[in-house]
Order: sequence, then structure tokens, then C-alpha cells
Amino acid sequence: MAKIDLYNFANRRALVRVDFNVPLDKSTFEITDDTRIRAAIPTIHKILSDGGSAILMSHCGRPKNGPDDRFSLRHIVSRVEELLGTKVHFSDQLFSESAYDKSSNLPQGEVLLLENLRFDPREKAGDTGFAKQLAKHGDVYVNDAFGTAHRAHTSTATIAKEFP
Repeated sequence: MAKIDLYNFANRRALVRVDFNVPLDKSTFEITDDTRIRAAIPTIHKILSDGGSAILMSHCGRPKNGPDDRFSLRHIVSRVEELLGTKVHFSDQLFSESAYDKSSNLPQGEVLLLENLRFDPREKAGDTGFAKQLAKHGDVYVNDAFGTAHRAHTSTATIAKEFP
């Protein structure tokens, strides 16, 4: 396992597990505490400054039965853009042709945020098939979600087996 400071992300699509599980105001969906987003900014900047692109994946909240707008990561895109100082593309799906097109054609120095991982029940199950589908979005995997690293979920544990 390479340390991020020693890795060169030039021309690489980094699939980054971030912890963007931030509290949102129930009526306005405004972020009430962006600490977790701020924690990921140095990692994302490293990838971009090396000449790579960053495909970000996270969960937000505890959706019960699939997609639920209250937990959509689209609500945080503008704040991530503001903190990064760059445009953040958003995919409202994880595995559509459009989602894969966005990640595979993402130019160097740009960022794509995928929709909430927990909209798919396989995220919490440590599902190998789900990991393989997620892994198609990147060339390298970075786990920057320290607060979720202890969970045996697909995006924090199982997916690591899909990368060298």
C-alpha cells in the first residue's frame, strides 16, 4: 500500500472514498457542518495537482429504501466546489452508461462526485459484484474516509481487492 504523498497521480483516475456524511438542514438541505468535507480537501488537491482526476464516492445519512432526495449528495456539490476552488461534476447514478462515461472521460484536474453509495443496499453488504462495478470508475483507489474505515462495507473494504 503506497502512501499518498509518495504516489504520483499523473494521468490517473483516482477513485476516492471520502466521508461526506455531513449534516444537512431538514428543510433547506444546507450543510450545517462541513468539517468532513474540509478533511478530504488536501487529498483531492494532491491528486489534482499531480495531474490526475478524482472520482469521489461517499454515503450520506441512512436511507432506508433506496434513493431518497433528503440524502442525495447533489446537495453538497456547491460546497465541495467552493472548498476546492474548482468545478465538481455530479452523477446521480452509480452504474449507468452516463456515469461510466463521466468517470472514464473526466479530464485531468477535474472532479466527479458519484451519488450516495447507500442508495444501493449492496454498499453495506461488502458485495464483491458491487465492488467490481465501482472499481470501473478509477485506475487507483484511495480510502480517505477515516471515519468509516472500520466498516466492512463495499467501498471501504471489499473494493480494495479490485486494485493492485
